[in-house]
Amino acid sequence: MTALRGATRLALLLAAVAVGSFALVVNSPVDPVAAYVGADVAALGPAQRALIAQRWGLDDPAPERFLAWLGNLVRGDFGFSATFNRPVLEVIGDKFLASLALMALAWLLSGVLGFALGLVAGARQGRLSDRAITWWCYTLASAPAFWVGLLLLYAFAVSLNWAPVCCAVPIGVPAAEVTPLDRLHHLVLPALTLSVVGIAPVVLHTRRAVVETMAADHVTFARAQGERGLGLVVHRVARNAAAPALLLQFGSLGELFGGSVLAEQVFSYPGLGAATTAAALGQDVPLLLGIVLFTAVLVFAGNAVGDRLHAALDPRAALADGRGRS
Repeated sequence: MTALRGATRLALLLAAVAVGSFALVVNSPVDPVAAYVGADVAALGPAQRALIAQRWGLDDPAPERFLAWLGNLVRGDFGFSATFNRPVLEVIGDKFLASLALMALAWLLSGVLGFALGLVAGARQGRLSDRAITWWCYTLASAPAFWVGLLLLYAFAVSLNWAPVCCAVPIGVPAAEVTPLDRLHHLVLPALTLSVVGIAPVVLHTRRAVVETMAADHVTFARAQGERGLGLVVHRVARNAAAPALLLQFGSLGELFGGSVLAEQVFSYPGLGAATTAAALGQDVPLLLGIVLFTAVLVFAGNAVGDRLHAALDPRAALADGRGRS
């Protein structure tokens, strides 16, 4: 029953996302013919423009275009990307593999560092370290990812020359000669930029959970028996604080992908975020809808995993959820 409910929710989510995304794209002020042709659009005559529109089905009514795309999707055909001149599934697969290392590293950095700093801030509530971490998090939460990326790029790539300016691999080096160290060298700055998207909420939620747990009766009893410092936080507090942090971390995949669009543009990183921008600017409807659906499934799966882990770490959440559904 739970699996059926989850499948129904996913189907409804994908339907709403597909309809909403298609409506936004077809009502965009960008001329799809001009986006496809590029700088030579001024040389096009009415007949040539009409042929291009007919070739891509742009002269059909929007409902017919959507139903045609939906019919192909049901048969497993996601369409063809005019931007990359390849099938949509191939583009998504290649670009996602390029973005996977970036998003995974940023996700781990924001989760591990955010949880550790949240534990420190909550355990030392009201002290200088708590105020410094909290101020730092509020600053990060209000800073746009692209602005942070530009600052890091200027500081470490332009001024100090410690990191490359762009791309996922060294320019001009054959793919067979690119080492894992080269890829990691190009990955550090984009991953640091992207981790800013998720670190502040994890710190602040973890801090609040730690403060609440430190005031609980079992922690007071442990203190009365002589437990102090790191041992008290690790054995009595960390488990309760980990539940909301994990739920938030797995639920932030959508924000992580949104941040990757900006980060990949700043660092010219050829991943799924850059492909999304190219599809939107080029009115590449099949590719854009394919990326949107893929991202929706990814976010839904992340939320589902986060709910399961939250229930495993905090049984009270599972009981409350069960009562709410009954």
